[in-house]
Amino acid sequence: MSRAESVAPYGRESERTREAFLDGEIPVGVYGLGKMGLPLAAAYAEVCGNVVGADANEAVVEDINRGDSHVRGEPGLDTLVEQLVAEDALRATGNRAAADAAAVHVVIVPTRLAAGNAPDISILESVIEDVAAGLSAGDLVVVECTVPPKTCREVVLPLLEAESDVSGGEFGVAFCPERTSSGRALEDIRGAYPKVVGGVDEKSTKAARTIYEEINSEGVLTVRDATTAEAVKLFEGVYRDVNIALANELARFTDDLAIDVREAIATANTQPFCEIHDPGAGVGGHCIPYYPYFLAHDRTEDAPLLHTARDVNDGMPAFTVRKLREEFEAEGRELGETTVLVLGIAYRPGVAETAATPARPIIDGLDAAGTEVLCTDPLIDDFSEFAATPVSVDEITDREIDGVVMVTPHEAFERIDWTAFPAPLVVVDGRGTLDLSDTTHRVYTIGSGHV
Repeated sequence: MSRAESVAPYGRESERTREAFLDGEIPVGVYGLGKMGLPLAAAYAEVCGNVVGADANEAVVEDINRGDSHVRGEPGLDTLVEQLVAEDALRATGNRAAADAAAVHVVIVPTRLAAGNAPDISILESVIEDVAAGLSAGDLVVVECTVPPKTCREVVLPLLEAESDVSGGEFGVAFCPERTSSGRALEDIRGAYPKVVGGVDEKSTKAARTIYEEINSEGVLTVRDATTAEAVKLFEGVYRDVNIALANELARFTDDLAIDVREAIATANTQPFCEIHDPGAGVGGHCIPYYPYFLAHDRTEDAPLLHTARDVNDGMPAFTVRKLREEFEAEGRELGETTVLVLGIAYRPGVAETAATPARPIIDGLDAAGTEVLCTDPLIDDFSEFAATPVSVDEITDREIDGVVMVTPHEAFERIDWTAFPAPLVVVDGRGTLDLSDTTHRVYTIGSGHV
């Protein structure tokens, strides 16, 4: 169906919008076909059968139009993309062509941090300018990427008005945050959690709710406006960051109090109003290390807790290195005279991504101390960005190593034979996942100490 023949969702009666969407009469453009954007485009396409994906990377566009998914580690995505492309339900192109074709424009591109941890929404602004070039009356623009509050109201809406031939009030803008995790994107998009929707006006909220109700089986939670929806997404992230920082700070009391802080946390959590997270060697990923600054940047006086939580969590890699140093010193050895193996480079178990991984500052800290650093991760192919020598999981017991740091507990590490090392090791378990009680290794667990 041509763009001219499509049904515009903004301002339409909900049932007519729903029927038109399901019948493929409302062409959808999804801008940004990355690790979350492509699953989102596929989820839209399997419901409405009329999606054009847009990406600035021509190789990505070519891959998708061949039916190939460039996104790895997402169960079911490869098969789904191949099927949707074969059925002509999904195709890919550039931003401007997608803007000309679509009546619903869904933007899911990265928000970076610039100097001084200032949020950088320049990629979003560039895409919105492209969308504006093809914007028509009745169109709906949906922002899914995480942004600072008031972005839709103060940036997206004015930019669309300024760069298009459509006046304000003739098109809709809504914020509908992605609530997905790597490795389970399709599951999350389809309905692991309700979708959150907030528009710049009532008609925008109504149009977005009607469409997302057909994509997400858990339904839609509508909030007062787009800014509230933007805040919801950030609040989810900062809650976890602050909670983890609390756990990490409590973990530092382990030696002074001579208790197992992990045990104390687990027991405290049996009380229904307590839900303390687990301590660890650091916090990584695309979200938690960044989102607090979307709220806290330039709000130092109003957001001391968010800044403190970031400092605590960013300090855990150095704390981990310090504990390893102390453990070697207790054995009469200098850290800089040892060979240490870092287990896990990915930022989270089971995910082949290294965004903000705490393994990097741990490796850097060991390297700066003069330590010979080895690393292993069954999911990572390229170790060139790390100051460590990669070894395979199956080879580690053949290497002459003095110490081990557990950073990311992949399932593959469960088969390590800890009795096969020729000499006792100094081990710092950053995640509380190792049980080496039947070995002669010297083990310190962050949050538990020597247990």
